Amino acid sequence: MGLESGIRQIVSEMKFHLLLVCVAISLGPIPQSEAGVTEEQMWSAGKLMRDVCLPKYPKVSVEVADNIRNGDIPNSKDTNCYINCILEMMQAIKNGKFQLESTLKQMDIMLPDSYKDEYRKGINLCKDSTVGLKNAPNCDPAHALLSCLKTNIKVFVFP
Repeated sequence: MGLESGIRQIVSEMKFHLLLVCVAISLGPIPQSEAGVTEEQMWSAGKLMRDVCLPKYPKVSVEVADNIRNGDIPNSKDTNCYINCILEMMQAIKNGKFQLESTLKQMDIMLPDSYKDEYRKGINLCKDSTVGLKNAPNCDPAHALLSCLKTNIKVFVFP
């Protein structure tokens, strides 16, 4: 069982690295004068993440995922774990713990410049939103983090 678990972990990491390569390719060359990406590039990267995470949680329909993207964040195990999957791919959360530094780095790479000031404020306001919450079995920290970001960021964006 240990070997099988190790192989699954390696395959999962390989899929993640492949996704990062796909995201980088879809973003194309980024001019050095602009640090951010276009909205179209941002949504394309988000779609790739969504396409990886939705099949893992078959109880989360496209309609439910669309509602989450629009800011209606239900609190159930399946939706929370779907959100967790996306946030892990964004490197915003790991083992139920918010990753402030990597989130700020990813924000600089994956968001258009016009979003960054607002997101930086919201991210800093939500840095403690996962403290004291257990990840298993319901992925509660992911729900808490996304709900906090929704509350504290005027232009909410989620794949």
